[in-house]
Amino acid sequence: MEGVKLVEKVVIVPEMLTNRRRIFLSNLDLPLVAYQESVSFYDPPENKISFSESYNTLYRALRSLLVPYDFFAGRLVPALEDNSRLEIDCNGAGIVVAAARTDTRLSQLGGLFAPKPDFKQLVAFLREEGEDEMEFKDKPLLYIQLTQFGCGSLALASRYNHCVLDGAAARDFEKNLAAFTRGDDLVIVPNPDRTIFKARNPPRISHPHHEYSKPSETRDNFFSVGGKRCTDVMHFGTPHNTTHLIHIPPQRIASLKMAALKEGKLKRCTTFHAIAAKVWKARSIATKIHDEVCSTMLFPVDVRKIVVPPVQIGFAGNALVPGCARASVRELKDKEDSYIVRKVQEGVERFDDEYVRSGIDWLEVHRGMPCNENSFSLVAWFRLGLEEDVFSWGKLKYATPVVLKPGLVFLLPGLEGDGGLNICLDLPDDQVDEFHRLLME
Repeated sequence: MEGVKLVEKVVIVPEMLTNRRRIFLSNLDLPLVAYQESVSFYDPPENKISFSESYNTLYRALRSLLVPYDFFAGRLVPALEDNSRLEIDCNGAGIVVAAARTDTRLSQLGGLFAPKPDFKQLVAFLREEGEDEMEFKDKPLLYIQLTQFGCGSLALASRYNHCVLDGAAARDFEKNLAAFTRGDDLVIVPNPDRTIFKARNPPRISHPHHEYSKPSETRDNFFSVGGKRCTDVMHFGTPHNTTHLIHIPPQRIASLKMAALKEGKLKRCTTFHAIAAKVWKARSIATKIHDEVCSTMLFPVDVRKIVVPPVQIGFAGNALVPGCARASVRELKDKEDSYIVRKVQEGVERFDDEYVRSGIDWLEVHRGMPCNENSFSLVAWFRLGLEEDVFSWGKLKYATPVVLKPGLVFLLPGLEGDGGLNICLDLPDDQVDEFHRLLME
C-alpha cells in the first residue's frame, strides 16, 4: 500500500456534559486491559458524498454517541475502594479520531477477509509516540481512523481497550455508530454496569478452573495498576511467525460434522464444534507438542444468558468467559473424532451460574489470566454479525482483525456466497503445512 497520509487528527468529546461517575471493572474485564484493533471496508459511497462529508459525519455521530457511551470518553484510574484495581473515570476526556488518505486502490490490497501487514497503515495514526511509557490515565480508551482509498472506497479502523467492551458489546457500539451516521436513534441502549459480575465476599471457588493460569513471577499481573503495559491485545504462545489463511469449503465442513456423528455417540455437532475439534487436533500435533503434554484450547463463551439473573440487553462490558477443552496430545492423535468433539462440547456445557461465579472468585483470589501453558485461543469471528451494519457512506463489505497475535486462531467468514470458512493462524511454514495436511485428512 502506498503511503497513507494524515488529513487531520482530532479529539472528540461528548457533545453535552455528562455526569461524572466511576465504573467498576470486573474480574472478567481486568485481564483484558489491552488494545484490540480491527478494520472494516466499504465500497465508494453510492450517494457520492465527499470524503470531507464522510469524516465530518463520523465526528458528529461520535460526539452524540459519546453521551450514552460516556465511559468510552473516560480514562482508566486506580479504583477508589481498592487502589490495586482499575476502574473507568467518566471524565469526558474524549477519544482520538483520524482522517487519512491513500492513492492505493482497494482492489490492490487483494483479499480483505483476513489480517495482513498492509492493514497496519489503516491504524497508523492511532498510536501515540511513546505511549508504552504513558500512564493509564493519559490514554484514550478508543481510537478511530477513517481512510479513503484512491478509488473512493473507505476503511474504518478502530483501536479500543478491550477491558471496556467484549466482541458482542463492540458489535452493539458499531450498530449504534452506524445508526448515528445515518441520523437515526440508538439501536441498543448501552449499560456498562458490571456489578452483576462482582466476586463474592468471601470468594467461593467450587470448581477447578483450567481455563486460567496464575501469574508468573516474571510476568506482570493484569490486575496490577503499577505497570504501564496497555498496548496490544494479550497473546500467548510462540514468537511471531507468519500469518496463514486456510480456506475450508462447505463440503469439508459437512464431512467433518458427519464424521463426528457417524459413530452414534453424539446427538448433535455444530459447525463450530466440528471445526474447533479439528483445529485443536491439527494445531497440537503440528506444533510438535510432546504426546504426554496436556493441550488446552480456549474459546469465548458468552455468559450473558447463563448467569442468574441474566444480563440485560445492551450490557456494555466483558461477558465472554474462556471455555476450554483439554486432552493429552496422545489422546488427540489416537481418539476418534466424536471423542474430541465431545471434549469441545463439554467445555461449553460446564458453564452454569455457579461455574461462572466460581471462576470470577478464582480470579479474585489468584489475580490470574487465561491459560497460557501449551494453549491457544480459537475465536469465531464469523459469528459477530458485523456485516449487517450500514453507515451513511454504505454497507460494510468485509471486517477483520488488523493483525493476528501469536497463540490466536481466528475463524473468519469465507467469500460471500461461498458458505465456507477461513482459518487464520500464526505458525512457521513447516508447521502450517502439517496443520493443513491434518486438517484435510
